[in-house]
Amino acid sequence: MSQQSEWLSLKQAAERLGVHTTTLRRWADNNEIRVMLTPGGHRRFTLEDVDHFAEQRRRLRVTTGLEKMWADQALTQTRAEIASHQSEHWLSVFNEEDRERKRQMGRALMGLMLKYISLNDGGDDLMDEARGIGREHAKNALSSGLPLVEAIQAMLFFRDTMVEVAINLPETVHVRPEANTHLLRRINTLLNAVQLAIAETYDNAHK
Repeated sequence: MSQQSEWLSLKQAAERLGVHTTTLRRWADNNEIRVMLTPGGHRRFTLEDVDHFAEQRRRLRVTTGLEKMWADQALTQTRAEIASHQSEHWLSVFNEEDRERKRQMGRALMGLMLKYISLNDGGDDLMDEARGIGREHAKNALSSGLPLVEAIQAMLFFRDTMVEVAINLPETVHVRPEANTHLLRRINTLLNAVQLAIAETYDNAHK
């Protein structure tokens, strides 16, 4: 039987992943890993899916290193920058409900970025989610009467902070140049997608 067609029971898959069956059952129920139910209601996993899921989790574990340090510093810097730019029109135009929504989108985007920069390559699903956040940001800005220039200005404010923290990381921690280059490239790739989604949403709204 080939690796692609080999099926594992819940217990076998859990042992291969090194987790308790309860944990794997929760992942499957949350659609984090593909699962097939037999007519008798038993969960079955393909060996290929289990190994792919294990590799994804291995990649994400590096967030305890460089990526986690970047995220912690970026969050601290962003909060400080926002506090010092309260009078900017692109920020003051939003009411408290809108600002809370912006904070939620910001946290969601940071979470996506942390996952995305932790991967060596790929992450198309995360890019799609990032574009969704960009579209939501644009719709929120449109409803508040914010012109495209200021909507992009708000995004650039966020982007500048993310990139600046990444550039300055080698000054605060020991980072290999190639690792920092990878970090910057991934940050820029994801934020490019967000900015294009903002512009496209504005463009479609005025057609």
